[in-house]
Amino acid sequence: MDTISMKVPLGVCAGITPFNFPAMIPLWMFPLAIVCGNTFVLKPSERDPGATMLLVEMLRDCGCPEGVVNVIHGQHNSVNFICDHPDVKAISFVGSDTAGKHIYERGSKNGKRVQSNMGAKNHGVVMPDANKEHALNQLVGAAFGAAGQRCMALSTAIFVGESKHWIDDLVEKAKSLNVNAGHEPGADLGPVISPAAKNRVVDLIQSGVDEGAEIRLDGRNIRVAGYEKGNFVGPTILTKVKPNMKCYKEEIFGPVLVVLTTDTLDEAIDIINANPYGNGTAVFTSNGATARKFTHNVDVGQIGVNVPIPVPLPMFSFTGSRGSFLGDANFYGKSGISFYTQVKTVTQLWRETDASFSKGSTTAMPVMQ
Repeated sequence: MDTISMKVPLGVCAGITPFNFPAMIPLWMFPLAIVCGNTFVLKPSERDPGATMLLVEMLRDCGCPEGVVNVIHGQHNSVNFICDHPDVKAISFVGSDTAGKHIYERGSKNGKRVQSNMGAKNHGVVMPDANKEHALNQLVGAAFGAAGQRCMALSTAIFVGESKHWIDDLVEKAKSLNVNAGHEPGADLGPVISPAAKNRVVDLIQSGVDEGAEIRLDGRNIRVAGYEKGNFVGPTILTKVKPNMKCYKEEIFGPVLVVLTTDTLDEAIDIINANPYGNGTAVFTSNGATARKFTHNVDVGQIGVNVPIPVPLPMFSFTGSRGSFLGDANFYGKSGISFYTQVKTVTQLWRETDASFSKGSTTAMPVMQ
């Protein structure tokens, strides 16, 4: 008797992707799904679907058969179509909390497997023993790169103890960033995605000021020559922020860094663990014991030690947790393979006494007995 377990395809899988990484996030989904033997339906963001179409054209040029990867466009109706269609067995989603919760609930009610990566509020903890230049440079890049429009942006800094005296230097580094259209040479950060997004970012900055935060760098009124009507927000730094403030509690999704201070590492960890999100965090330190304590005690799915945006390499998995993720199997890596496959187990019995043996070759015409 032997027992064998094997991974088999689910059938039709689907992906719903956001605007901010229009090439990378589809590549988290359909390559792994089709390698596992599935077909795939991809719905890109209606704001920038062109990258998806280029990827699918390249896939076709590589010889992928028609119908293996399919694209549908649209907004709410297209999303609900994917959630409701009985042939779709699994849904991958990356995007906002509102959409992610809707897709998870609606898809799950229809018996589908769903993985939903959603919002984040990622904290960078700066210890007094950190390499100052490295820590500040990494904070600036992680907070303001991509205009802060990424779920792994390091949008919150916690300066512990004497490191709070480095905030002035942080502001100066952020001031040096070049805001321009993304295709212009030397641009460090470009615009946010839409006028509505800009208005929301500006409103959240103002809410921080109204609630007592100090605005050390204000990017709300920036004007970019040649692109005066662009949706630009310059690097913005709010200090004296408290966890009860709206600018701390909400994901801003713009080039805004909110700064808190604590006396101890334990206080910083408590702040992070009290936040509902668990996508990513980082600690900057030169002390191995500090790093070990932080990684063991912080309740976040992806942790960097002197690494500001700890997105894992593809042989691992994207392991955001708590309020940042809904589902059982994470994106890509071994978890991704598990998500796009079903385990089938076969137990079989072959008795030795039932073995039959041929009497040898024969040239006679085979006949039915």
